[in-house]
Amino acid sequence: MRIIDLLNEKGVDLAGKPATKEETIEQLVELMAESGKITDKEVFKKAVMVREAEGSTGIGEGVAIPHGKSLVVKEAGLSAMVVKDGTDFEALDGELAYLFFMIAAPEAANTLHLEMLSRLSTILMDEEFRAKLIASTDVQSFLKLIDEEEHEKYGSVEATENSEVTRKYQFLAVTACPTGIAHTYMAAESLENKAKQMGITIKVETNGSGGVKNQLTAEEIKTADCIIIAADTNVEMGRFNGKPVIQTNVARGIHKPQELIEEALAGKVPVYSGGAQNVEETAGSGEKESVGRKIYKDLMNGVSHMLPFVIGGGILIALAFLFDDYSIDPASFGSNTPFAAFLMKVGGTAFAFMLPVLAGYIAMSIADRPALAVGFVGGMLANTGGAGFLGALLAGFAAGYLVMGLKKVFSKLPASLEGIKPILIYPFFGILLIGALMVFVINPPVAALNAALSAGLNSMGTSSKVILGIVLGGMMAVDMGGPVNKASYTFGLASLATGQFDIMAAVMVGGMVPPLGIALATTIFKNRFTKKEREAGIANYVMGLSFITEGAIPFASEDPLRVIPSCIVGSALAGGMSMFFGCTLMAPHGGIFVFPLVGNPLGYVIALVVGSVASMLMLSILKKPKTSESDELEIV
Repeated sequence: MRIIDLLNEKGVDLAGKPATKEETIEQLVELMAESGKITDKEVFKKAVMVREAEGSTGIGEGVAIPHGKSLVVKEAGLSAMVVKDGTDFEALDGELAYLFFMIAAPEAANTLHLEMLSRLSTILMDEEFRAKLIASTDVQSFLKLIDEEEHEKYGSVEATENSEVTRKYQFLAVTACPTGIAHTYMAAESLENKAKQMGITIKVETNGSGGVKNQLTAEEIKTADCIIIAADTNVEMGRFNGKPVIQTNVARGIHKPQELIEEALAGKVPVYSGGAQNVEETAGSGEKESVGRKIYKDLMNGVSHMLPFVIGGGILIALAFLFDDYSIDPASFGSNTPFAAFLMKVGGTAFAFMLPVLAGYIAMSIADRPALAVGFVGGMLANTGGAGFLGALLAGFAAGYLVMGLKKVFSKLPASLEGIKPILIYPFFGILLIGALMVFVINPPVAALNAALSAGLNSMGTSSKVILGIVLGGMMAVDMGGPVNKASYTFGLASLATGQFDIMAAVMVGGMVPPLGIALATTIFKNRFTKKEREAGIANYVMGLSFITEGAIPFASEDPLRVIPSCIVGSALAGGMSMFFGCTLMAPHGGIFVFPLVGNPLGYVIALVVGSVASMLMLSILKKPKTSESDELEIV
């Protein structure tokens, strides 16, 4: 798209006389409204002011290019103004600005404003060209100068527009899960396969641990008939404003893709209207998202961002003990040798971010970016105040709702102060309030509770710990990545913060058993499974050894009454045995790849093998042999 396509005569003023930066923005917004690009001047001005608060768009050399993205932008547009006497726009070079171009981009236009910024910045680098624009006496010659300069720099044919063919998809989808490892991609594959069977064209964007893949474009969103959001964490929603949107959990994307596609085909999906916030309606129901699901999503947003710090830091700390010499100084074990001390320092630093990141991203999930700093401070205060993991959880939710309250309290302030809210008002009052809340209200009782729990766990006899291991291990197999599984895993993470490393070991071995038990069953008892199931069972060896419990989900969804109990029994047995053998683990993920870091690795392997074999045997008993040719069987 060319600059001249976005700029018309009504959007140009060659005799501007603003006295201040804010007046300059107001006049440019007025021009944008007169050219028919926006529907609400005040809302769009706020968007521009928020961007200016992040840093001046006065790029120097007498040029400023303020810009904003907003739902009130009907179509992408430009406005321009020449201020012959110049005005102070807080430019980067400290000089007055004479040439102003404002960019208005729709909320869903992910890169349009960046493309226009690039083009404008490029052609305005020419000093002679800038002088001609400033000296222009009529709008037509001003526009002609821009057209000629752009033609000279970029040519008359837009290669990207002529060569790129945009495919139209009937439906689009976004999948995301808290860890971004398995559920995200399983839901995507399930939706794609079912759509193919039904003759429906669909494109699925995955928000996984490696970032956003197969990202939806603005053009695809514009032409799609419906959007399906199958996610247990927050995804970028502003781009879907005005489109029919189904929101559901990721499990439904895995297990009921046909139901979702049929719902989209029915054409009775509510239209999303919610700015940058998340959809508050569940799939097709028109009902508000439940409180429990909202809390779960906010919590998982914190956990998913925290995991890389815990995993990386935990492994480095464990390696410090592995490579250290205990005999040098038992009291300083883990830091005796230079290499071990280095690993301990780096790992400990990464691990120290665990609670601030958890609280920060819970808060951000609730109240968007302004709550991030408030949550971070709350999490750090929980850490230093002894409130630990539970304190950080409370800090995250408290910070999020504090900032939500502050937004309402300060919503009536003049528009001129809009830009300072996220960088001054919310951080100052938010940090002050969360500080008082943590220091005087949350930390004292939660720290006492933590101390009592830690003392209780330390004083547990072997039998009590075995029971705890049985419960936590079994929970890992109940819904294999769902809320119960995540509750057990989160308890394991919390135990790391208090030094209870045996709990994390029991949790991980419990999560490894379901895929491995199923893989063994499909290999040894082939006549209980179809050919397709046996082929899928091979992949479960890798998933189980990698601690990806979700590998068992396809089998559990096909035959829940037999598969789930078998997996629970095996996982519970493995968790209990891990506790019995006194196994410990400082890394909360990694499967077999972190076995060298396990305390009592032999006992851990025995627990894993016994649990997996138990699941396999129970499956072989509960599942009847297949006998029909239609099941593609091999009787053994």
